[in-house]
Amino acid sequence: MAVNWTGETLAQLQFYWEYSLWPRLDGLTDAEYLWEPVPGCWTVRRRPDGRYAPDGALPEPDPPPVTTLAWRLGHIVVDVLETRVDWHFGGRTATRETIDWPSGAEDARARLHAAYHAWCAHVRELDDEAMSAPVGAAEAPQWAEFPMVALVLHLNREIVHHGAEIALLRDLYRAGYGRG
Repeated sequence: MAVNWTGETLAQLQFYWEYSLWPRLDGLTDAEYLWEPVPGCWTVRRRPDGRYAPDGALPEPDPPPVTTLAWRLGHIVVDVLETRVDWHFGGRTATRETIDWPSGAEDARARLHAAYHAWCAHVRELDDEAMSAPVGAAEAPQWAEFPMVALVLHLNREIVHHGAEIALLRDLYRAGYGRG
């Protein structure tokens, strides 16, 4: 039996989007978006040049710091979707260092919505041959020889993983932990 990799991978992501992630972002406020549940959180901050960018360090500390909803949602928007759309289907100019991260809840929701739909539209156009082709230079060297379907599935995992973290942070905030 032949497998429609494009259809299967998109069906998985679309189900999660429609029934879990997107509904859980309804009503997100800036206060919740920037809430730091513990001291020392990594978040998204305005830099001296006016651009919003995530906290981070190289090498990443072990264990890494807790991250805010802004950091996690920004990671999905910028690192997982916007950069990949640009590098696989666009001009290959976007980087984590050049993209202005979402500055607030509405900006993050709008950009997530646009990036998700752009990613899905581009992936929908990939046939079996394209899904089987090596990812190549559009990704980090460790991904170069993997087929595109492996990257698409990896992005699905990233969105589900960080989306679940976002849902948990929203649950904690709603339960009163963010209002102290």
